[in-house]
Amino acid sequence: MPRGAPSSSTADLTTGQRVVAGLSKVALVFRHAQWEASGRRGLTPTQSQILAIVAGSRVPDRLGVKAVAEQMAVTMGTASEAVGALVSKGLLRKEADEADGRAVILRLTPRGVREASVASEWSEVIVDAVEAMPEAERATLLRGLIGMVRTMEGRGLVPTARMCVGCRFFSPNEHPGRSKPHHCLFIEAPIGDADLRIDCGEMEPAGEQERSRLWDVFVNGRPLDRQCPGDAGRAHPGAGVSKSRQTVSSSTKGA
Repeated sequence: MPRGAPSSSTADLTTGQRVVAGLSKVALVFRHAQWEASGRRGLTPTQSQILAIVAGSRVPDRLGVKAVAEQMAVTMGTASEAVGALVSKGLLRKEADEADGRAVILRLTPRGVREASVASEWSEVIVDAVEAMPEAERATLLRGLIGMVRTMEGRGLVPTARMCVGCRFFSPNEHPGRSKPHHCLFIEAPIGDADLRIDCGEMEPAGEQERSRLWDVFVNGRPLDRQCPGDAGRAHPGAGVSKSRQTVSSSTKGA
């Protein structure tokens, strides 16, 4: 039997296969909700997602079809077809890139802005199901999903995510034993697993070696240094480095 293929007996399934079975059911509901919501507005889920991406871009003056395709992990052909449909519907317009006359950037029309605000909202069906879970279970689920996304990201299966665990402002396990063990240098506040973000607009990637070190500390539950600097004085967010982060930077430079 091929690896990952359904077993004739549920008793033969590994834990991983059981998790995948659960995720497939969630994905089924999610796809149905996407089609239902988009269909009511005369759009496909892909078109709705493009509107949301253009609206949420941190670099709107540089967002073209290629960038959209990369963020959605689809082919250029699929992205171009969906963009063309959105242009025809008056929700997107193409403009010449002032920095490169050969390039085209995408901008939302006034109607597109209104549609994008709706497209950016998550399905109530999925949100309600997650909110019905106890807080501790939600935090555990989020932590597990972050691990999955990080693995798939490393294998090139999904676009690079703007997650806390790879951010230069993130200090994992800086307050061990507390309900909010991590620290965000951007907001200068402790955060817990339930506060972690998979797509944060303020995320600034840490260096490759530092990201690896941060992940190791996050998983293994150790503070970045024995002094637990979050309890003492801290640098302001603009500095972007606390004593613990300086320790990491020094170690990675010598690596």
